[in-house]
Order: sequence, then structure tokens, then C-alpha cells
Amino acid sequence: MKHKHRWQHWEEWPHPPSWEEDGHPFPSWPTQSRHKRRFLLWRFVGAFGAIVLLLVGGMAALAFVLAYLFKSGQQVVALVWVGSCGMVLAFPILAVVLAARSFRSIATPLADVMAAADALAEGDLSVRVPVRGRDSFAQLTRSFNRMAEELERADQQRRNLTADVAHELRTPLHIIQGNLEGILDGVYGSDEEHITAMLEETRSLARLVEDLQTLSLAEAGQLPLTLESVDVAELLADVRTSFSGQADVAGIDLQVELADPDAPLVINADAGRMSQVLGNLLANALRYTPAGGSITLRVEPFEEGVRIIVRDTGAGIPAEDLPFVFDRFWRGDRSRSHTGGAGSGLGLAIARQLVHAHGGHISVQSELGQGTTFTIELRTEGM
Repeated sequence: MKHKHRWQHWEEWPHPPSWEEDGHPFPSWPTQSRHKRRFLLWRFVGAFGAIVLLLVGGMAALAFVLAYLFKSGQQVVALVWVGSCGMVLAFPILAVVLAARSFRSIATPLADVMAAADALAEGDLSVRVPVRGRDSFAQLTRSFNRMAEELERADQQRRNLTADVAHELRTPLHIIQGNLEGILDGVYGSDEEHITAMLEETRSLARLVEDLQTLSLAEAGQLPLTLESVDVAELLADVRTSFSGQADVAGIDLQVELADPDAPLVINADAGRMSQVLGNLLANALRYTPAGGSITLRVEPFEEGVRIIVRDTGAGIPAEDLPFVFDRFWRGDRSRSHTGGAGSGLGLAIARQLVHAHGGHISVQSELGQGTTFTIELRTEGM
């Protein structure tokens, strides 16, 4: 199943009601923005109007005082009077110009951000504010738009996760329900075969729930880790031993390579969680590597720590699918189909989160027909 199935189900789930549907009509973002601008405009008009009145009154009083002081000379009195009247007219005009510029550069973007924030709070995550100019308000607008984009992306991920979980739970629940109904109706006997089938489905459900819990805790940064000194060579040897039986049955050569067997490579990590990471990568490699292929676990030092490589000779991953490999419930392309059944679709997502929890980095490289390589980079102990 392709990863794109994730986008086919969330639409089936009910969307939160809009304000109009809920009986509380809420004005659209442009309407809110106009209302905010009008409100701020009247506040600016009031504030600058008061300033203009004070200036006019003050300049008129100054003109009167100056005319009184220089009343001995009629020409001086006239000059002072004309100059004062000119200042009385000039200051209000200057105030109006400054008010208009301030309104355009401050009030308009501020009103847009305020209106957009109100719309965002009411559930309209698609709202964006047009960026005007290059000043601090433009930076504020860009920051708001980035926040809105992240909220919209997070909401979309939540919807997708809800739909994906429902999709993954539906199949085992239907199997269990069908078997139980068949037993009650007398179609199936309550024999070991049907009970075993239902037990396997309940185990699948339990694994899915456990994987979801692990992923949720890791993403929230709340997954407890028991850190200790871990020899990476021993860790790889233990993982190989655990999977050697499955590899032999599948006809796959599973090997461990040490770039420098004499150089001990020790990391400060949770041995159990790192075994889980490598186990998920190996399970994925075994699932998509045909009989006669090989899987190699390699460890090598690099400048800042240890690099662990899991390389298989499987069918590879299409380039267009690589960005989605670590997504929840990702499914490979049909060219990577297998007969052993699919996993929960959470293994690689969990592996990435566990590596990040150790302060490391994981990446993938692949090419159709050439196999897939996962690379984990971790800092060595004490670095």
C-alpha cells in the first residue's frame, strides 16, 4: 500500500463546525481587518485631533504674546503675527501628514495582525496576513504567518493521524468481530484455529497501541531513557543474533562489519532503545529484501562520534517516496510488496524519534533496484 493512502481517509471524519454551522456567525478575516482598521483610525483621529487643537491654541497664544511684546514696531508686529499664523497652519498640516503616515505604517498592519489573530483563535487556520514594507511590523507579520502555517500543518497531521489510527485498527477489529460472530452463529467452531487467529489479531492491536504510545512519548520528549556506556560492536552483534534465525529462514545473508575491530566505539545511550531502533531497521530490511540478498550492519567512527549503517540489497525506494519514509503509517511502493505481511507502519517513525532522543541523526538513501541504506550518527561517550 502506498503512503498516499493517508490522504484518503481524513476527509471521512467530521470537521469541526464553522461559526455559521454552529449558529454563531463570525465575520470573515477581511471584514474583521476592516473593522479593526476603522477602530484604530478613529483612535488615531481622536489622538491627533487633540494634539492639533493643543498646537493651534498654543501657537495662537504665542502669536499674541509675541505681538504684544513687539508692539512698539508695527512692521515687527506684523512679521511676528504672520510668522505665528503660518506656524499655526503649518503644525496642524504636519500633524495630519505624520498621522496619515503613522496610520499606514503602524495601524494598518497592526489591525491586520489583530484581525488575523482573532480569526485564528476561532479556528480559521488558513488565515494569512499580507506583508507590507520591511520594518518591524513586516517581521511581525512574517512571524505570525509562520506560526499560522505551523498550526495548520500540526492540525493536518492530527487529522491524518486520527484517520490512520482508525484505518489500522479497523482491519484487526473486523477480523475479530467476524470470527466471534461466526462462532456465535455456528458458522465457525470454537476450535484452536479460530481462537489462535483472534489471539494474533489482539496481539497486533497490542503492538500497535504500544508503538503509538512509544512514538507519542518520544515526540513529546517524555520518553524515559536509561543511559549507560554501550559498546556499539557488542550492540550490533546482539541484534544480529536476535535476527539471524529470521534471516536464515528468508535466505538472506546478515553480516556485521567493523571499520576498525581494534578500536572500541562506546556511546552513552539506552541499550534497549537502541536495540529497538536497529531492530526496526532490520525488520524493515528483511521485509523488503528477497531471498539470496544480503543485509549488512556496519559501524565506523567519524569526527564527532559513531556512524551505524544498515544496508540491504532489496528493491529500493522510489525517489518520490523517500521524503515520506519516516512518516507515521508510511507504506512502501508496490514495487516493495512482500508476502510476509506489512508491519504497523510506525517502525521507521519510532526509529527516528528514538535516535533524536539520543541527540543523534538518522537519514536514508535508496535507489530502485539498488537497495536501501539507513545511516545513524551518534556522539561518542563524553563528547
